[in-house]
Amino acid sequence: MARWARWTALGAAALLVAGCSGNSSSDNGKNGEGTGSAKASAAASSPRAAATVAALPASLTSQKLDWGRCEATADSPAPGGDWQCATLKVPLDWAKPEGRTTHLAMIRARARGGDRIGSLLFNFGGPGGSGVSMMPSYGSTVSVLRERYDLVSWDPRGVSASGGVRCRGDRQIQAAEAIDATPDTPAEEQAYFQDAADFGRGCQKAAGDLMAHVSTTDTARDMDLMRRVLGDEKLHYFGISYGTELGGVYAHLFPQNVGRLVLDAVVDPSADTVGHAENQTRGFQRALNDYLESTGQDPKQGTRKIAGLLKRIDAEPLPTSSGRKLTQTLAVTGIVLPLYSEAGWPSLTSALKEAEQGDGSELLTLADGYNERDGSGHYGTTTHSQRVISCLDDKQRPTLEETKRRLPEFEKLSPVFGDFLGWDTVGWCHDWPVAGQYDTPEVSAPGAPPILTVGNTGDPATPYEGARRMADELGKDVGVVLTWKGEGHGAYGNGSDCVDSTVDAYLLRGTVPRDGKVCS
Repeated sequence: MARWARWTALGAAALLVAGCSGNSSSDNGKNGEGTGSAKASAAASSPRAAATVAALPASLTSQKLDWGRCEATADSPAPGGDWQCATLKVPLDWAKPEGRTTHLAMIRARARGGDRIGSLLFNFGGPGGSGVSMMPSYGSTVSVLRERYDLVSWDPRGVSASGGVRCRGDRQIQAAEAIDATPDTPAEEQAYFQDAADFGRGCQKAAGDLMAHVSTTDTARDMDLMRRVLGDEKLHYFGISYGTELGGVYAHLFPQNVGRLVLDAVVDPSADTVGHAENQTRGFQRALNDYLESTGQDPKQGTRKIAGLLKRIDAEPLPTSSGRKLTQTLAVTGIVLPLYSEAGWPSLTSALKEAEQGDGSELLTLADGYNERDGSGHYGTTTHSQRVISCLDDKQRPTLEETKRRLPEFEKLSPVFGDFLGWDTVGWCHDWPVAGQYDTPEVSAPGAPPILTVGNTGDPATPYEGARRMADELGKDVGVVLTWKGEGHGAYGNGSDCVDSTVDAYLLRGTVPRDGKVCS
C-alpha cells in the first residue's frame, strides 16, 4: 500500500535510469500580519488557531549550528566538499518549547556570489523525502540560485536522519507485497485491514513519543526556528510536491516572515483525503492518456488493454527473473513510476510489452524503484515517514461502507488507477494509533508578499488545478500562478527555459510574473 506522491520529478527520473506569454512587474510586496481567511471553516481547524506557542528559550533561538563535513549514510554516499552538515535542536512538542527536544539533520552549500540574499530552504516533498540526501543531487539543477543563496535543506522530523521511522523490517515489507490492495473477497479485505493495522502499530512502536509530533504544522514551526538560527530576517523557500503544502502552512502561520516562496507541483489545499485521491486518479489517467497518445494508441483502447492485463495479473501473478511474483499491486506501482517523467515512457512501453508476453520482470524492477528496494532486498523508508506524517495531518477516516459506495466513481475516473486509489482512502490510515488534525490544511496568508505557485498541465501526482487553488487559498494579491504546458511531476528544471527563467527572476531579483503567465 503506497500513496503515489513522489518528492520530485528528479527523484523519479533518477530511479528510472532504468515560448512564454505574459508580462512581469517588480515585487514591491509588503509584509504584515493579517486576520482574514479564505476558508469559512478555518477557525476550528487552522494551525494558527492551535495551541499557542510560548516564547522560545534562548537555548533554542541562540543555538549555533556546528557546520562540518557530511558523512555517508546507509542510503547515500557522502556528498562533495561543497556540502556541509549540522544538527538543529527543536522542541519535541511545540506547545511546550522549554520541554524535551529532538534534532533535525541539515545540509547546506554556501552562496558563491558576493551579493548574497540569504538562505534558500528546499523541501522535496513526500512527505518523507530526505532533504539531506536529495539536496546535493538537486544542486546542479538550481546552481544559478547559488549565486545569491545558501542552498539549505533538512530531514524533517520523523524522516531519515531526523528520527526516521521504520515501521517494519525488509522481510515484513516483502511479505506485505502479497496483500491485495484492491480486495475482492472478505478474506482479502480482512488481510488488507489487518496489514494496515499492523503497520500502524509498528510505526507507533518505532516512533514512540515522536509519533504525535511529526505534523506539517510542527515542521512549519521548525522552519521558522531554522530561519532564526540561520540568521535570516525572512524565509526564502522552494517547496516541491508535498513541500508546497508545507510552504502554504508556513505562510499561514508566519505571513510576516515570508520572503520569496516558490511552490512547484502544487498540492490542492482545498482537497480532503477523498478529494486528493480523486485528483490523483484524474492526474495519473491524464498522464497515461498522454503516454498512450505518444505511442500512437487510442487512450480509451489502450487503457482498456492495460486494465485487462491487470485483471489477469490479479488472478494469476506473473513470474519474474528474480523468482518473485509480480502481483497486481506491484504491476500498478510499476506503471505509476515512469509516468512521473516523460523520460520514463520508453521503459513503460518495454515493461508492458514484456508483461503481455507473460514476464513481469521489468514492471517489477520499476515497482522496486518506486518502493526503494535495492538489489539486496533492502527497502527505504520514505513511505513509512509519509504515512506517519500524513495520518497525523489528515483527520478524515473514511469507512469501508463509504469507500465501497465511491468505488464505481473512482473506477469511472480511471479503470487502471481508480480502484487502487479508492481503496487507499480507507486503508492508508485504518486503525491509526494517533488522531488526525484537520480535514484540509489552512494556507491563507493575508499580508504576505506574492508567493509563486507553479503548475504543470501534465503532472500526474499533483494535477495542474492545484496551483490555482493554492493561489486562491493564499489570498488576494498573494498567490501568483505560473503555468507550464508540459509532462511529468513538477516544472522547474524539467526542460522549460521559460519556467526556469521566470522562477529565477522571482527568486534572484524579486520580479513577480503576471498572474496566469503561461509557458508552453
